[in-house]
Amino acid sequence: MSKKSNNQGRAYEFACLITLHEEINKIRPAKVIENSSYISASNAFNTLTDEQKNTYLYSSLACVKTIFDLEPLILEDTNDVLELKIQTDSHGVEGDVRDILIIRKGVQWEIGLSVKHNHFAVKHSRLSKHLDFGKKWYGIECSNQYWEDVKPIFNRLDEEKVKGLYWCDMLDKDTEVYVPILKAFKNEIERQNTQKNQDMPQRIVEYLLGKFDFYKVIGIDNKFVTQVQSFNLRGTLNQNGEYTKRSIEIPITYLPTRIVNFDFKPNSTNTLELYLDGGWQFSFRIHNASSKVEPSLKFDVQIVGMPSTIITINCEWNIRQ
Repeated sequence: MSKKSNNQGRAYEFACLITLHEEINKIRPAKVIENSSYISASNAFNTLTDEQKNTYLYSSLACVKTIFDLEPLILEDTNDVLELKIQTDSHGVEGDVRDILIIRKGVQWEIGLSVKHNHFAVKHSRLSKHLDFGKKWYGIECSNQYWEDVKPIFNRLDEEKVKGLYWCDMLDKDTEVYVPILKAFKNEIERQNTQKNQDMPQRIVEYLLGKFDFYKVIGIDNKFVTQVQSFNLRGTLNQNGEYTKRSIEIPITYLPTRIVNFDFKPNSTNTLELYLDGGWQFSFRIHNASSKVEPSLKFDVQIVGMPSTIITINCEWNIRQ
């Protein structure tokens, strides 16, 4: 992710946080935890123009009522104080994709939002000379065969790095880097997806989507729409309150149990498509993460198909309010 995109992402997190706080405070006590992530997001928001700030605030306000309808425990007025906070980036490394937490300690309850601004990427994972993606993704160390397959590719990238070569000057990168790396990656997953490791499909999705249920909030500026998607994989979202009930009911979504197909996207040298049972579909586009050649490549992982139980709600902006 570029520095500009990262800055916009943090700014959008801040807009969502302060909008939620303002709207919740109209009905019940709420406070914002001003941690280091809050300060970073606030600084990012303050780099925006006034027009950009208004856009982000309109976008975040559009989804607030929907979130309240989905989660009545947010507004249920009891004696406790609701807390809002932006999580540190380290939580993402640890398998928690939620950017904003809404917490009520008095009833031991919390939900999280994964906030995206104008993009739908799920994960930006890396492959490199020494990074064991199998251990990180699904808890099984990569085989010797995988390391043998990728070693000559990364060795060449090491050599090109020493020369100071740029990726744009490496004319055979598609056929000599992207394709063989993706083949090795694909073969390793298929190799480990055996009777012994029956839960591999589930582990892969849990790695991509995190170990906690969450709502994904996606601001789409050019459509004046903010999407709210429910990822209720463990049944922890959409709980009724003691006195108030949910206005929108969402089902539980079940994790996959088998890989249906895993192959290159037609006519592509840099993208794999993974089809799982239950309606789960992901694309893995590999690309260079910097302008100069280095022995490290990055995935842009996107959901291209979801189970019908993942509900998407389009919230239109009211730009006249």
